[in-house]
Amino acid sequence: GTNQAVPISYYKQFDTGQAVIASRTQATSADDYLAQAKVLIEQGNIQTEVSRIETGRELIILANKSLILLQSAQGYRQRGVGKMWSKDYQGALSDYNDAIEIDPQLAEAYNSRGIVKYDLKDYQGAISDYNKAIEINPQNAFAYSNRGLVKVESGDYQGAISDYNKAIEINPQNALAYYNRGLTKGRDLGDYQGSISDSSKAIEINPQYASAYNNRGTAKHALGDNQGACYDVKKAASFGYQAATQWLNSE
Repeated sequence: GTNQAVPISYYKQFDTGQAVIASRTQATSADDYLAQAKVLIEQGNIQTEVSRIETGRELIILANKSLILLQSAQGYRQRGVGKMWSKDYQGALSDYNDAIEIDPQLAEAYNSRGIVKYDLKDYQGAISDYNKAIEINPQNAFAYSNRGLVKVESGDYQGAISDYNKAIEINPQNALAYYNRGLTKGRDLGDYQGSISDSSKAIEINPQYASAYNNRGTAKHALGDNQGACYDVKKAASFGYQAATQWLNSE
């Protein structure tokens, strides 16, 4: 079995941890708003639930301004991400459907829709969307990483590891794939040393990766390294990881 002393959770697709706000320069076209929204998706602060919701609301505002000027697939896709981060899952699904209707070859829309279906526990629907995203763009590292999450839910841990491996092969700087692989190794396969190695790599890529610190702390705790575990959980808490804070308060 695996040690459950330190709560853990997944961060999917966009997990940079960088608190960078999109440019405030005056936008004059739909493409300008899309460009600002793209920066927010790639670099916005989504480490905590509160910051993720706030960033999502800002993203919806930018996407709405773009869509008023031009009904585009990317506009709907970006607004869908904002709604997803704001926990409006049905609204996100509707926007992703509209994006795919406008551009059936938009891999990012299938990948994003798969995330919502995963959150709604429609695992077959999520797998189908990730498969389509990969079919359109075989270099879509996020789709492989996200598909791995679904395979974990079905108990296909080796299949999940294979998808994480592919995501890392495509993008060796994909901190999310290292984190997810490390989580599966530790929690599901009992490979705590492997979990520590992958979590450390994720932290090396993104030194503010709160959930990676938390996962590494879980693995260290399982191996009896309580001092190391405490250090990592405190680091996770310092970056706003609520589950780590709750665990520290319970000790």
